[in-house]
Amino acid sequence: MSNPQAIVDLTHEVKRLATSKISDINDINRETTFLALNALIEAARAGNAGKGFAVVANQVKQVSRRIGDITADLNKDLAGSLATLTQLGDSMIERLRSHDGQRCADLALNMIDVIDRNLYERSCDVRWWATDSAVVECLAHAQTHAADHACERLSVILDSYTVYRDIWVLDERGTVIANGRPAQYAVRGQNVANAEWFKAAMRTQSGADYAASDVEALPLLRDAQVATYSTAIRAGGLAKGRVLGALVIFFDWAPQAGAVVNGVRLSEEEWQRTRCLIVDSKSRVIAASNGKGTLNERFMLQTEGRQSGFYRAIDGTIVSFAATPGYETYRGLGWYGVICQKPA
Repeated sequence: MSNPQAIVDLTHEVKRLATSKISDINDINRETTFLALNALIEAARAGNAGKGFAVVANQVKQVSRRIGDITADLNKDLAGSLATLTQLGDSMIERLRSHDGQRCADLALNMIDVIDRNLYERSCDVRWWATDSAVVECLAHAQTHAADHACERLSVILDSYTVYRDIWVLDERGTVIANGRPAQYAVRGQNVANAEWFKAAMRTQSGADYAASDVEALPLLRDAQVATYSTAIRAGGLAKGRVLGALVIFFDWAPQAGAVVNGVRLSEEEWQRTRCLIVDSKSRVIAASNGKGTLNERFMLQTEGRQSGFYRAIDGTIVSFAATPGYETYRGLGWYGVICQKPA
């Protein structure tokens, strides 16, 4: 009972063998009947000399008829029962797969929910730190000591919040004025005005707004995979203050997302045939439990408009999925948790 599929497969094999052997018996029995009829014809031609042979031929014919009756009953009873058994087995397997598919869809939802809750905190962090006095003063007073002080302040934040690669303060022209890890990432003086996360930050309407960007491998951070959050830095740290520049925080995506997709509650046997993914709104794989395809593989989900569910792929793999539910003020970015599980 540890492998229901093996039991059902065996049932199908027994049905195939029974059907085949019954067919073979019927074929042989037809040949026997035909030979008996030929023998009767020849015995009749032989007249008195063939009477004894005719008796034997009649007996063979009767035996053949009995065999035909038995195989007919066998086909009706055994083959019919096996057909019912295989149908029941197939139905059981389908129910088990549906159960497993729904279970994995629930696990996929849990996976993307953990991501959302984590990224909600990032959206809070960027808005909070943009009001930090050292950050605001760094842009309000374009002086070296103010920028150095901001670097020290950002370094302290990074020591406490280890989930970040770096934090940058940019002026209104898109030039990096300060960052939290200057020894590791020498980005001060770099201009990133063309970056979408900078443009989005400068478009925010108030200190309550932020921009969340797609996961990318950022060259200025040595191609680290980061999820970027940004917002405007405003005069006096006020929600409606004049925009002075932008604060950009880089969430260290790869290790954090890896912990989520590899932390799904699956048995050791299930892990041997399962791949857990985070897929973004552009169908890019942005996290994978097997570490393959990140940021360069496209996974085209067949959601059929559903927020959550599962389906069977052409190769028999059960694909379970759940769309980002968002959390609190974090609406999510249209990402999906996905679990691909091959049949046992």
